[in-house]
Amino acid sequence: MAAVTHVTTLACVAQLLGEDLELLEAIVENDDNLTYGSIVSVQTGQDDYVTALTDDGIHELKDMLADARSSTENWHGFLEDFVSDPDVIARVKAQSPR
Repeated sequence: MAAVTHVTTLACVAQLLGEDLELLEAIVENDDNLTYGSIVSVQTGQDDYVTALTDDGIHELKDMLADARSSTENWHGFLEDFVSDPDVIARVKAQSPR
């Protein structure tokens, strides 16, 4: 395994993938949802942290979302399983399908 030399903040990943940031935050909130080491917390201040992903984490997340979107039923089930906030679920469901 190659050494990680950089990470990308989750906000930047959301922009790169055209995804809802709160959806991605809900997915990576449980670090078991991606391979160990793919999710990194970066300290930006004494008590401030941002979440970032390795390149492998970004690819894994992208594949996870593509698989979930294989059908409307799968996508809605995925959202119910990974997102606890009903407002986020409703907003993501209302967005046009990819």
